[in-house]
Amino acid sequence: MLESTPRYPKLMADRERRTVFVTVGTTCFDSLVMAVDSPEVKKALLQKGYTDLLIQMGRGTYVPAKVSGDATLQVDHFMFSPSIADNMRTASLVISHAGSGSIFETLRLGKPLIVVVNEDLMDNHQSELAEELAERKHLFCAHPQTLGETIQAMDLGTLVPYVPGDAEPVVTVINKFLGFPVD
Repeated sequence: MLESTPRYPKLMADRERRTVFVTVGTTCFDSLVMAVDSPEVKKALLQKGYTDLLIQMGRGTYVPAKVSGDATLQVDHFMFSPSIADNMRTASLVISHAGSGSIFETLRLGKPLIVVVNEDLMDNHQSELAEELAERKHLFCAHPQTLGETIQAMDLGTLVPYVPGDAEPVVTVINKFLGFPVD
């Protein structure tokens, strides 16, 4: 006897949800939003086993499509939220602008991270931070035009966990200098 219900929805329900969270912070970074909305990037994410794409688009004007071309990657977006911490915590992968707050918050959570450098910024000191952390293998670094290639080539097993430094020695020196008691 033939089944009367389609099998595909059951397969999707049984499949582990793996979310990619994209954040541009409070800025306008339409080139990143356009890149993650591209068929190339969506295909690369699907090939890596991701099922959902959530985009925080900030002040941008480009509005991504809510559904990917083949409708197997679930896509949603929003402009701002009082906190994106929950989005980062539940994500399987974070794709972020090169803001230091977003970078270090993601690394502290132990989430795989691709940092996309905004080449339109005048003084792009953020790229130096992203490139240094990529060199230390804490994250992957990309540009909007190379994001698809970076996703295809990324091997999460090569990432080294980020361990925050100990600020206590610096605090002690500052306290001594200011004449405060040192424990």
